[in-house]
Amino acid sequence: MSVIEPIIDAPGIDPQEFSKDTLGSGACPCLILNADYQPLSYFPLSLWSWQDAVKAVFLDRVNVVDHYDRTVRSANFEMLLPSVVALKDYVAQNRTPAFTRFNLFLRDGFQCVYCSSPDELTFDHVVPRRLGGKTSWTNISAACSKCNLKKGGRTPKEAGMNLNSKPYKPTMHQLQAQGRKFPPNHLHESWLDYLYWDVELKSS
Repeated sequence: MSVIEPIIDAPGIDPQEFSKDTLGSGACPCLILNADYQPLSYFPLSLWSWQDAVKAVFLDRVNVVDHYDRTVRSANFEMLLPSVVALKDYVAQNRTPAFTRFNLFLRDGFQCVYCSSPDELTFDHVVPRRLGGKTSWTNISAACSKCNLKKGGRTPKEAGMNLNSKPYKPTMHQLQAQGRKFPPNHLHESWLDYLYWDVELKSS
């Protein structure tokens, strides 16, 4: 998924100079929005550490949208920690997704295309390699180890198995849509206006 690289070097800015109080390295993560105020990535969620968020603010690369009720201080400066920032320069989301294990499992919803089990996922060549099947988006699907073993070097038809979905080459937008089905365990309240998850709304 597309997540902007963290800020590695910011001349004149050293977050180590700030008093961190009880802040740990994973405390107060900052949600990164694109210039259109959409998350750069849903799964994994596009986040920066508080240190990278502070650097980005000093480098004038982002607009601060919201903040935590936590302050960091240096000898001559203090600021509220950003909880949401928006990039000033738009990052295009129309490039082709990388053909990786994570993206493939995300495309298939982290479940076996034969039995829908989420356990012990592996790769399956839908058209087996002995029949010329390629290792590509359009021929590889997520399969649990049990179904993969059952299918062996046969086609789904030969093995008497049905595909719940055919393999396809996804776009970034399709992977983003899939990612919205998997909200993380922790969502800070300041992020909720910018995240749209496929979860049931609670009635009041």
